[in-house]
Amino acid sequence: MTSFASRGDLVEKEISFTEIGRGLYAFTAEGDPNSGVIVGDSSVIVIEAQATPRLAGKVIAEIRKVTSKPISHLLLTHYHAVRVLGASAYNAPQIIMSDVARHMVAERGQEDWDSEFQRFPRLFEGHESIPGLTWPTTTFSQSMTIYLGDRKVELHCPGRAHTAGDAVVWVPDERVLFTGDVVEYRSACYCGDAHFNDWMTTLDRVEQFGARAIAPGRGAALLGPEMVARALTGTREFLEAIYSPVRRVVQRNGSIKDAWEAVREECDPRFSDYAIYEHCLPFNVARAFDEARGIDTPMIWTAERDLELWASLHG
Repeated sequence: MTSFASRGDLVEKEISFTEIGRGLYAFTAEGDPNSGVIVGDSSVIVIEAQATPRLAGKVIAEIRKVTSKPISHLLLTHYHAVRVLGASAYNAPQIIMSDVARHMVAERGQEDWDSEFQRFPRLFEGHESIPGLTWPTTTFSQSMTIYLGDRKVELHCPGRAHTAGDAVVWVPDERVLFTGDVVEYRSACYCGDAHFNDWMTTLDRVEQFGARAIAPGRGAALLGPEMVARALTGTREFLEAIYSPVRRVVQRNGSIKDAWEAVREECDPRFSDYAIYEHCLPFNVARAFDEARGIDTPMIWTAERDLELWASLHG
């Protein structure tokens, strides 16, 4: 059996730390998970922790190039291991998630950690320093506001998308949005925990912010309305290219292998150069196949289930 595509992804990515508004930064790394930084009057908010404390140290090093203010808050847009397990490095007094994201840590956080570590070991550099699952100190249901002095920072749950518990972070004084994995730019969306139909509606709500810049979950910082619009359109097109052929296969009572072949035919010519494309594709097809059959809650991915799916589609 061929191994997971991401196990062969061993090349270190070049880091960029881009100012996307006054005191607002996107930490990006050529398709690896992004983080965001908000500098307030007396302290700093970090958005997304990275997968390990060692990798979080790279974010902190960039922050220290622009400010010496303490990190007061860590905002986590969802529960996935590559986003949250580096939290301990920041020593932030407040760690914030949505209520649903916290529930997902309890329900499937350990399984997701085991699964992601098996699939994508490079993203867990220094994994031995992870103290355990990341739990929030504070949660919210629909929206929440934080003030860093005069700077207002809003957290919103725009709807189910990449997971059931996604949050976005809006900084109104600069009209800048941090979307987590709800929006990607020239990177495959990971859809293993997704809600495809809801995701389209959620993207409509995200668009209504009218952001001048976005820090997406993966891919380059999006500067200016034209680039923002291109990323929103590209995310929609990717999701549709996964779900539509799978839905047609399900309607004719086809198999998951039929769905896999239909998606490859549709997506390979258009998206094969996207970051983590091969990594995501089997899990995207499996979740789309379940949703098209009426399974609303994504099945929990375990290390064992990963191997079974990969073998069934690549055997």
